[in-house]
Amino acid sequence: MKKKLLALLMASTMVFGLVACGSTEEAASTDTAETTEAADTEAADTESAVSADEATDASGKTWVIGTDTSFKPFEYTDDAGDFVGIDMDILAAVAEDQGFDYEVQVLGWDASIAACQAGQADGMIAGASITDERKASGWIFSDGYYDANQCMAVAESSDIAGFDDLSGKSVAVKTGSMSATYAESLKDEYGFTITYFEDSPTMYQAVIGGQVAAVFDDTPIMAANIKDGGLAMKLVDGTGNEPAQYGMAIFNADNQELIDMFNAGLANIKANGKYDEILAKYLGE
Repeated sequence: MKKKLLALLMASTMVFGLVACGSTEEAASTDTAETTEAADTEAADTESAVSADEATDASGKTWVIGTDTSFKPFEYTDDAGDFVGIDMDILAAVAEDQGFDYEVQVLGWDASIAACQAGQADGMIAGASITDERKASGWIFSDGYYDANQCMAVAESSDIAGFDDLSGKSVAVKTGSMSATYAESLKDEYGFTITYFEDSPTMYQAVIGGQVAAVFDDTPIMAANIKDGGLAMKLVDGTGNEPAQYGMAIFNADNQELIDMFNAGLANIKANGKYDEILAKYLGE
C-alpha cells in the first residue's frame, strides 16, 4: 500500500513538472513572438518615416529662376527698391496656383542664360521671345504669355524717320536679344553698324547722349521706359517686325516639370482673370 502511494506521488510530481515546463516554454515562445512583432512594427514605422521624409524632400524643391536686371515693364526695380514687373507677377501667380517654391536671381540677360546652361539655375523668365532658332540651339520654352515685337527708337530731337536714314550710322542693341537679331538682319541692306550693350537702360542713354543714332529693342519695353521714365526718345513708325511670343525657358530637359507647371498655372490664371489684372496693372490694357 505504501509502495502504491509512493508511486502515485512520484507520478503526480512528474506530470506537474511536465506541465510546468510546457508553460515556461509557451511563455518564452509568446514573449519571443511579441518581441519580434514589436521589432517588425518599429522597423515598419521607421521605414514609413524615412519614406515620408524622402517625399517631403522631393516635394520641397525650390526652383531657381534667372532674370534680367532691367526690362521694364517685365522686370525692373521700382521707386521703393522692390524688383517688380509683369514677368515677376506672372511667375508669382503661377507658383501660387501650382504650389511650388522658387527663388529669383537677378543676373542679367546673358548671365541668366549662362547660369541655366551651367545648371546653376533651373530656368529663366526675362521677356524671352520664342523662336525656332532658339529652340534649335537648345532652348525649351513654355507656352507663350505675351506677344511682342521689336522696333527702332531715336532721340526725341532726331530727324531719322526710317531705316533709309541709318546709312553710315551706328545703332544700339542688347547682346543675344531678338532686337539684336532684327538689327543684324537689316544692317547690310541699310548700311549701318551695330554697337552691343548688356542692358536696355545703358543703350537708351547712348541714344540720348548721341553715342549711337538709334536703338532696336522690344516695342513695349521702349514704350514703357519712354512714358514712365520721361526719356527724351521716340519710337519710329513703320519699323516694327512681326510679333513673337515671350515664354519661360529651360535648357535642360530634366527640368520639364517646371515648364509643365508653368503652362498649367498660366492657363489657370488666364481663365480666372488674374493674368488680365497683371497686364492692366503695368500696361493699362
